[in-house]
Amino acid sequence: MANASGLLVIERILRDKQGIWQQIVEDRELPRLTVQMLISSVAALAVYGAVLGSFHSVLMALTSAVKLPLLFMVTLAICLPTLYLFNLVFGARLSIRQSLSLVMVALTVTAMLALAFAPISLFFLITAPDYAFFKLLNVAILALSALVGLRFLTGGMKVLNEHGLLAPAVAAPAVPAAAPAAVPAAEPAKELVPANGAAPAAAAGPAPILMPVQPPVVQIPPGFPQHPRPRPPQPAAPPSMTLMYIWILLFGFVGTQLAWTLRPFFGSPDKDFSLYRDIDGNFYAEIFRTIADLF
Repeated sequence: MANASGLLVIERILRDKQGIWQQIVEDRELPRLTVQMLISSVAALAVYGAVLGSFHSVLMALTSAVKLPLLFMVTLAICLPTLYLFNLVFGARLSIRQSLSLVMVALTVTAMLALAFAPISLFFLITAPDYAFFKLLNVAILALSALVGLRFLTGGMKVLNEHGLLAPAVAAPAVPAAAPAAVPAAEPAKELVPANGAAPAAAAGPAPILMPVQPPVVQIPPGFPQHPRPRPPQPAAPPSMTLMYIWILLFGFVGTQLAWTLRPFFGSPDKDFSLYRDIDGNFYAEIFRTIADLF
């Protein structure tokens, strides 16, 4: 499983998450892992993009097969430096390779999950070729796939936090000089009493059997209120974890705006083929307009 390549890398991610996180923590063979995830993500997104564009024409399917992987990779290229600099500002010790590999895990899960939904999307394309419904269906599929991918991203960040990679390095405390050993004082003799409870005899004679006095054992009756031991304070989440959620929102806004810039992906049936549309409006206004047209 560790040597899985190509599309099979998703199987390792899903079956051996802890192994993937450990490999990122150790910064071990990350370029190879990143290339494998990149190949699988681009291939999966290309197939899914072809399904999206096939609603309009074969030519639109080919262009969407190129533009959908381009959308995710360009968004990553725009937002990755921000994530890396956020980590540096707040003292995280992640390298650029570790940051890239961590995000690529999320993108790979997103892309492969979208590919798994491709037959469902194709089924509705054949049986119910309604443009508004088809567009909303695939936006929902991509949103669901992205949410699952983000779960992997936040899970990986938590593992890195447990290994101390999101917190600044703490210098080891100085070891104080060893103090001269003190001469131990003589221990006082324990009070001994005879086993039969009598006082020790002063005269010579057979020595009685002596037993040490044991302190009484105090038993707490059942139902008596007991004070629980205070728990040690839990370490607070580092600022890098908070910034990760902010970065996820930034990634989403950049991705949706870039998707609006690179449109069309579906191709409106009442318009001729075009590689790009004029930039007017925004992605969210178009989604609300499509919902209104559907109902």
